[in-house]
Amino acid sequence: MTAESTTAMRPARALADRPKLRPGWLTIAGKEFADHLLSVRLYVILIVLGVAAIVPLYFAAEYLRTAAAGVARLVAEGQLRAVFLALFTIEPQGINLGPISFTVQAFIAMAAPLLGIAFAFDSVNGERHEGTLPRLVSQPIHRDDVINGKFAGGLAAITLALTTIILVIAGFGMVRLGIMPSLDEVMRLVLWLAVTILYVALWLAFGMLLSVTIRRAATSALVGFGAWLFVAMPFVGPLLIGLLGQFLASGATTQADYYSTLQWLGRLLPGQVYAEASAALLNPTITSLSASDIFSEQAAQQISSILAFDKSLQIVIPQIVLLFALTVVCFVVAYVRFMRQEVRA
Repeated sequence: MTAESTTAMRPARALADRPKLRPGWLTIAGKEFADHLLSVRLYVILIVLGVAAIVPLYFAAEYLRTAAAGVARLVAEGQLRAVFLALFTIEPQGINLGPISFTVQAFIAMAAPLLGIAFAFDSVNGERHEGTLPRLVSQPIHRDDVINGKFAGGLAAITLALTTIILVIAGFGMVRLGIMPSLDEVMRLVLWLAVTILYVALWLAFGMLLSVTIRRAATSALVGFGAWLFVAMPFVGPLLIGLLGQFLASGATTQADYYSTLQWLGRLLPGQVYAEASAALLNPTITSLSASDIFSEQAAQQISSILAFDKSLQIVIPQIVLLFALTVVCFVVAYVRFMRQEVRA
């Protein structure tokens, strides 16, 4: 090898030895994640979620402690295996909040979407209002790295927040009841946490869509919280869907057909899809989520049994796929709108 060829190869070796730069979306995601950790809104929402979960958890734990003798007998006879999961699903006696279910599962389902909306309603229009968006896209990164990084950073912060809340709930339950969850219960809680994160990711993508589409952050916040009240709270959306379902199912010949129509319409709301997945994961006695199976004559004659984790996973796969598809659709629409918008300096 001649000296000339060696000299010519030195720049190529220098480029190869030079450390590779981080992808642009990772840089923005790291910055967004750090901003979320230092923001007041994260801790306010954590307090709201914590109170919303600890209050029903306390009453559920007290109820289980009061019935400790009966619970111990059922466990010994093998009729009750998911005692720890009952902390998330049991509704204490004597507490009636109308359409609101007083369980940890129900409160998490209502309050968790606030994380997605709160972290995304001003993610893009806030940068535009402050005048930092033109400078952000002028950096040596691809334009789509901005929205990809903001979504990834927000989702990372949401994952940290929800994981913290679930660990606090589990720790409180173990201390209060003095019981340890079984391996099957741990796997169910982990999958339920993943489904909850996916459900909140849907709201995060929806919030980013509002932030890209609506110029004012205050307006996008109002629209986002209005959608949350309509979809996640059992006041307006489920009530209207129920009334429409009763009208459409009035001609049903059997009880199974009647409730199947109501269930089909209820699944138009993502909150209903998430509620079905949560119920099947946290309650091993649920063997089907189809109304036609639940209200059939064969189901009435079946002896209640406890499903294994893999069987419950098979039941909730359609709900998980549907939530994932809705999340992808919302994010893709926000992505396309952002890439087509004009960013002026």
